[in-house]
This record gives sequence, C-alpha cells and structure tokens, in this order.
Amino acid sequence: MNIALLGYGRMGKSIETIALQRNHSITLKASGTNSDYDFLNTEVAIDFSIPAVAVSNIKKALDAGVPVISGTTGWLDQYEDVLEYCKSKGGTFLYASNFSLGVNLFFEINKRLSQLMAKVDGYNAEIEEIHHTQKLDAPSGTAITLAEQIVKNTNYKNWTLDQPKSDEIYIDAKRIENVSGTHKITYNSEIDSISIKHTAHSRKGFAMGAVIAAEWIKNKKGVFSMKDVLNINA
Repeated sequence: MNIALLGYGRMGKSIETIALQRNHSITLKASGTNSDYDFLNTEVAIDFSIPAVAVSNIKKALDAGVPVISGTTGWLDQYEDVLEYCKSKGGTFLYASNFSLGVNLFFEINKRLSQLMAKVDGYNAEIEEIHHTQKLDAPSGTAITLAEQIVKNTNYKNWTLDQPKSDEIYIDAKRIENVSGTHKITYNSEIDSISIKHTAHSRKGFAMGAVIAAEWIKNKKGVFSMKDVLNINA
C-alpha cells in the first residue's frame, strides 16, 4: 500500500518505520505548514501534523480522492465541518484521538465503569493525563474523549482544567520531560477510591494502530472510527 505521511515529526517517523516493516511504501513526507504537495500514487494518507494545518491536509487529501487517517488533535472545533466536507466529496475519513489498540480497549472499559458509577452516589470523577512537554495541546484528545464518555453516561455536564464545579470533571493535564503518555480516571469518595489507568511505554503502539487503521480503511467509503477497525460493538 502507498501511504502519504502528512506530518513527519516523531509520530510520522514511527509510523514510517512500522509501515515499511509491514511492506508498505511511503509516497510523501510532508512537514511544517507547507501544503504544496500532491498525492500521486497515494492510496491512503495518515495525518499526524499540527492543529494549524490538519484541516487543510485532510481536505486536500479528500479533494484528491485519498482516504484519510487523522490522529492530529487540537482542531476538533472544525470536526463537523470536516465530516460534512468528506460526505460532500464522497470520501473516506477516520479520526481517532488515540490510535493505540490498548487505549481504544481502555475507552470501552472507561465507558462501562462510568455507567456503573452513575448508579452510585458519593463519588467524584477526575482525570489525570501526563505527556511530554512537546505535546502542543492540553488536555490531550484522549483525555477529552475519556471525559466526554463520562459526561455521556453520568450527571456530569462538562470537563474543566480549572477548579471544577459540582457538575464538571477536573482534568489535571501535566507536561513533563521525557515521559510516556499516561491517562488515569479516578472516582473518589470519603471511604475509598476506584481507578483505572493506561500507560503507553512507547510510540510504537500509536504508530501500529494508525497503520492498521490505514490497512483496514483502504477501498472503503464513509466516516469511520477505531471501533470499526477493532469491530467493537457500540
């Protein structure tokens, strides 16, 4: 399969390594804010760029009839616009806040735990996420997904990075040098605490998930998620 890498930072390079190991070819390596490129002979584009150019990258690939896998976060205020653009082009698009197969299983555990905790009084939910200092957005897209799952299944109305109100989930977003990504959900009460946690040991898991998603999405049409890739029922 011929893959275009839109974003050639650390994640892009990790994806390249995995893709080559799985006998794929790289047709394009785009970095920075430059968008002066074409998709000749490209079958799938994988976007791990920066928020400022993510939407432009996605739309340009869709214009060329190329399916897009997007893992860039920080641009989701334009997510609905991108979905409509994809549909208008009859294109193919898959966004995930995190492509790690383990994290996507963790999402399902978080969803189920939040459903159970919604039936019990006296617990307050909070999220801690830790990333390296080069991560541009805070909170992480993964933390937002986790918070939105809790909001959907409980009486919480929103999440916040500040002192939370009674109907808000506090997200403690930490940026520390040379750390692996960690996400922890804790429900605290006066008598005990319940926690679940996912820790990434390297970028390999994210890169592998993105390549697997690209392999899966080839020759498909529509808007998808990692639930489709992993065949996880709603």
